[in-house]
Amino acid sequence: FSSLLWQGWAKVGLGLLFSTVLGFSIAFTIFKLISLIFANTGISRVRHFFGHAQVFSAAFVAFGHGSNDGQKFMGAFALALLLGGFIPEFYIPTWVILLCASVMGIGTSVGGWKIIKTMGTKLAHLEPQHGFAAETGAALAIEIASRFGIPLSTTHTITTSIMGVGSATRISGVRWTVAGNILTAWLITFPLCGAIAYTITKLVLLFT
Repeated sequence: FSSLLWQGWAKVGLGLLFSTVLGFSIAFTIFKLISLIFANTGISRVRHFFGHAQVFSAAFVAFGHGSNDGQKFMGAFALALLLGGFIPEFYIPTWVILLCASVMGIGTSVGGWKIIKTMGTKLAHLEPQHGFAAETGAALAIEIASRFGIPLSTTHTITTSIMGVGSATRISGVRWTVAGNILTAWLITFPLCGAIAYTITKLVLLFT
């Protein structure tokens, strides 16, 4: 346990704060502003406008995903290359960037549909204006964290941003049972992944 760097864990804790509190708050505020600005605009025009605007907000989230989550994979990959003696010093080769970006894109496209469906249809009722606010709020929270070198989860951030947008309409706008299931999964992830990694490492050490 002495090998754990607690300064790094402090940043992980800040990441949880950024992904929950900041994501929720920014998305909540953005949707409130949208509601005020477009209060006298017909709903069909609002849907049409934000249906197009969501292309940019979704791209913003994708950029944030790469600027934060993508760095974790590249960092671990480069560390393995360094320890294996394949690179002389710690840096990120261009092919590692391209490989991680490609695999993240393919993984999201092929294996992410159930998560997409849960986030888009089961957590809260989302119109294009809701989606724009949630995506923009999440992307801003991720970008702020990235600038301070704080790692966080894009999934955590967009989840709490959707909760913020749903709550901005009304508290019952969020399906809290679904949200509770998601939060439970988050809590289980930390000790479970730690236990699996600990066990695998111990097994590897027995044969090396």
